[in-house]
Amino acid sequence: MPIKVQSGLPAREKLEWENVFTMDEKRAMHQDIRPIEVGILNLMPLKEDTELQLLRALSNTPLQVDVTFVTVSSHESKNTSLSHLNEFYSTFEEIKDRKFDGFIITGAPVEKMEYEEVDYWKEFEEVCEWTKTNVTSTLHLCWGAQAGLYYYYGIPKHLLDHKMFGLFEHRVSNRKIPLVRGFDDCFLAPHSRHTEVRKEDIEKVPELTILAESEKAGVFLVMDETGKKIFVMGHPEYDRMTLHSEYIRDKEKGLDIQVPENYYENDDCTIKPNLMWRAHANALFTNWLNYYVYQTTPYEYITVPQK
Repeated sequence: MPIKVQSGLPAREKLEWENVFTMDEKRAMHQDIRPIEVGILNLMPLKEDTELQLLRALSNTPLQVDVTFVTVSSHESKNTSLSHLNEFYSTFEEIKDRKFDGFIITGAPVEKMEYEEVDYWKEFEEVCEWTKTNVTSTLHLCWGAQAGLYYYYGIPKHLLDHKMFGLFEHRVSNRKIPLVRGFDDCFLAPHSRHTEVRKEDIEKVPELTILAESEKAGVFLVMDETGKKIFVMGHPEYDRMTLHSEYIRDKEKGLDIQVPENYYENDDCTIKPNLMWRAHANALFTNWLNYYVYQTTPYEYITVPQK
């Protein structure tokens, strides 16, 4: 089934080129099915890239997914045009009276700052508090996961000696949980972060379960006992060239950046990297939508389509 996106969204043309089924609002009105309403708080600087990555990840499901992109009003984006934000995004103030089946909070390049120093931290706290009553299940990614664990449980983050950057092997630690259904025992996922949340701090919270971790990259996937809050420490949504783009960007800026681990063949950045994590990324997002969003949405959240 398709992803419903706004007419004119640049990502739609790219998705259709990839044979991802999308539809605009006009066509969706004629679909006599109950769609899933998913909001995405996009905190990444290159918002259009993240839109494409997340829409692609949400498309591998038999369910119709209606996506609403959300931005914070307490921060001025420097990398995305105001016209794009005005046309395709809603502010939190504009959507806070709505109910959503699922909600995604992305990462953000503010890891080295204390949470309270981030200019939109108060608004982030409002969003997290709002999800408790207005969202069936929220998926937190990378910085969004670390910040969520800090807000809900007071779990701190720790600065790493060097950036956790590359493609790392992870092992599933609890196969009985539907979120990792269909996963192999070991799988790959990208990481790009300067901080970490430590396993011993997570294990102090009885309602949290670690579902997957890496010997090198640490904890990857954490879930609360209800499935209402899910935390992903890496970037499974990244496409083939995202780590490459980040590496070249930082290298050109003269930053002390290491070659992303296990990403290029022979660490040669002139060789196109293999895409080796897409299948598990798709499984993660599909399992989330099916088992923790669609199957558990309270009846009062449901808007019956009008004939």
